[in-house]
Amino acid sequence: MATSSLSLFELEEAVSSIAAPLPHTRRIVANSADRVAWLRARARGITATDVAKLATPKSLQTAVFDKLNGSNFSGNTYTDHGRAREPEIAAWVLENYGIEPSNNLFHAADQPRHLATPDGVGLATSGVFELAEIKTTSKPWRSIPRSYLRQVWWQQYVLGADRTLLVWEQHTDFVPVNAVPECRWIERDEDQIAILIGFANDLIGLLEREYLDRQAAS
Repeated sequence: MATSSLSLFELEEAVSSIAAPLPHTRRIVANSADRVAWLRARARGITATDVAKLATPKSLQTAVFDKLNGSNFSGNTYTDHGRAREPEIAAWVLENYGIEPSNNLFHAADQPRHLATPDGVGLATSGVFELAEIKTTSKPWRSIPRSYLRQVWWQQYVLGADRTLLVWEQHTDFVPVNAVPECRWIERDEDQIAILIGFANDLIGLLEREYLDRQAAS
């Protein structure tokens, strides 16, 4: 019976053809499907939601209070609507832009306390690393809210992405206004990312100082 074998060259070619996992896939901290673990991990770091609020020194102090004391806000009809619509909008993003939905919490390559949970992650055929961020709104946007831009830039930094498709769906009384959502590409901005990293590191420093002060007082 004849036998066939691969040459050393053919073996090397077969191995090299297997795509190596992208670096961000090695930095998954938690998945929102396990909400307890996801919330616990988020509480220990600086997330895109935290960074979205950091614009001034005063906002740093507010962020310190919120991180140390938690928030009483557990959601409302608007956030409930957003959660309900997100899978539908994510399916539209996948069909039209090829960006896969994601519920993973990632940490940055060089700072495990810098965290982000983008709504979608994808690699374009051109090799461009893309994210998606989904929003719902009851009001039309004249421009993209600055807090959302900060959130997007932070996610790009944490995952090492090149650009983000920001997708938003306007509704009236929780009924979508248009048949398809609106969207816009947001390019990576290194200058803005550097500012956000500075704010986040300042926030970490303030949190550590407050923690040590409370330990000393007790």
